[in-house]
This record gives sequence, C-alpha cells and structure tokens, in this order.
Amino acid sequence: MSDTTPKLIEVRNLTKHFPAGAGLFGVQGSAVKAVDGVSFNIRRGETFGLVGESGCGKSTTGRCILRLIEPTSGEVSFQGHNLLSVGSDEMRRLRRDMQIIFQDPYSSLNPRMRVGQIIEEPLIIHRIADRRSRRDRVSELLGLVGLEADHARRYPHEFSGGQRQRIGIARALALDPKFIVCDEPVSALDVSVQAQVVNLLQDLQERLGLTYLFISHGLSVVEHISTRVGIMYLGKLVEVASSEEIFHNPLHPYTRALLSAIPNPDPDHRRERLPLAGDIPTAIDPPSGCRFRTRCPIAEPRCADEEPQLVEVGRDHLVACMVVAPGEKR
Repeated sequence: MSDTTPKLIEVRNLTKHFPAGAGLFGVQGSAVKAVDGVSFNIRRGETFGLVGESGCGKSTTGRCILRLIEPTSGEVSFQGHNLLSVGSDEMRRLRRDMQIIFQDPYSSLNPRMRVGQIIEEPLIIHRIADRRSRRDRVSELLGLVGLEADHARRYPHEFSGGQRQRIGIARALALDPKFIVCDEPVSALDVSVQAQVVNLLQDLQERLGLTYLFISHGLSVVEHISTRVGIMYLGKLVEVASSEEIFHNPLHPYTRALLSAIPNPDPDHRRERLPLAGDIPTAIDPPSGCRFRTRCPIAEPRCADEEPQLVEVGRDHLVACMVVAPGEKR
C-alpha cells in the first residue's frame, strides 16, 4: 500500500484515564492511565494491527476511537470529522460507517434473540428499508459470511464458536461500514477455526473495500493479516512500522522480546529467547521516563529522566527508544 493512500482514521494524543477511587474529602484520587497520549493513523483499505500484552490499553484504544468509551482527551478524525467534538445526532449518523467485532462471540450475541433479529437490529435502529428488504439483507449477509439463510431462525446457542463469530461479523457488516474495529476477534476460538475466520475477514476486506483496526496479542495472526503494526506497552505506542519491518527488523527491545517468544515449528531454526525481567508495572503509577525501562535489558540511567517520543528511524518506521540509534539494524 502506498504512503500516499488517503488516511481514513487519524488519532492524535488519545488519552483515557479511569478513576481508581476517590481521594480525601471526595477529591479525585489516582487514575488508571489505560491509554496515555497515543497517536497513529490508518490508511484507507489497510489493516492496522495493534499488539501488546493484556492490559496494555489496546482494546480501550479501539473503543475510544468509536466512542463506545468516552476518551479523556485527544482527537480522533474520521473522514475529516473530529469524532470527539460532534454531537449525538451526527455521531449516530457516522456510526453507520464504523462498526466493531467483539472478542467473545458467546457474550456479544443476545441469547434471547434469533440470529436474523440480531443481524437485522442495526437496520431497524437506523431505519433502513422495509421489513421485507431487511429480511433479504439478512439472508445476503449470512451467505456472505458462509452461513445458510435458514440459520436466521435459530438462536446463538445452536452454533459453534466460529459460527457465532461469523454471525457477529455479519452484524458488523449490516450497515455497509467503511471501518471496522476487530477487537481480538479470534482469540476466543479454537486454533483450527482461527485461520478460517481470519481468511474470511481478508476476503471481505478485498470484496467490500473495508479498513480494519485489528487488535490482538496473537503475533502470528497479526503478521498474516496486517499491513502495518503498532506495538503498545502500558498505554503507550513504542513502535509502528509495516508488518514486514516489524517482524523482520524490530528495533524496540520490547518488540524484539515479544517476537522472540513466538514458537518456531522448525527445530533447526530456533529463536533466541529474550526473557523480560520483572512484572508489568501498574498503570496507576507507571515508571518515570520510559515506561519499559524497569524490564528493559538495554536501559540506561537517562531512560528514567526523559520520556521517549515516537521518532522516525526509517521509512514509515517509528520507534520510542532513546537507546536505539536511527536506522540501526538488529
């Protein structure tokens, strides 16, 4: 994908702090800094992978972009609209172009509704078409995700996990969106089913011209589906680059440690493991300076004093590390 491809989503200094309890006399106390000044963009038609350990803030980032969670501050631009400043009526209209596929297909589908009702619901909410046209649309969507039209009469509990996720995908496609947040869409599925769902998402992207934010901690899946990848650690982006660059020329020590943990099925080509010392610090009171320094194998004294910024070290390759030299190959 060309660097000149128009940007569909632009995120600038996105922040989300959750209150962690009241202080003395009811004054606001500490806060969980789930997302703390994240900036990136997503080009039209690409898949931007967002990767990190559990609790790093990647799912919160995706939900803040859609305003399913209200951000504390920052800017999110979608096709020139600042989503954080538009009113409720305008946001309702824009939601037709932005949808989400949830992680757990067991809890994201209403067990009291038939599949046809679940998929039809967005069309009813946005007052699109008459009943007959909506039913036809439901049948079309079921076929699009590899299910049968008569599945519309069944309930979610009658399907396997992979089939339920296909129903969730069909619901996300009901309004012909341009942008979809895929919030760990395969992590709750059996390994044998994950590839089928990922291949379906890629096929739908090609056929419908979709743009994805693909959130996952499964690095192998991210490498397979993503155009570009952002690595998150404790509410911050530490590296952003093309998928090929991230997986073949990782520069940030955290990225390198993550990639070294990927199992290699070839016994003749074992990866050198780069174990990280210590536990992930709390997001309530993160370390000063570089948040990764308490676990970093190459940390220097200056890392405690200054917070590194994302800087370009190569073509479209950004790294937030004061130790890694620009253009360095590792």
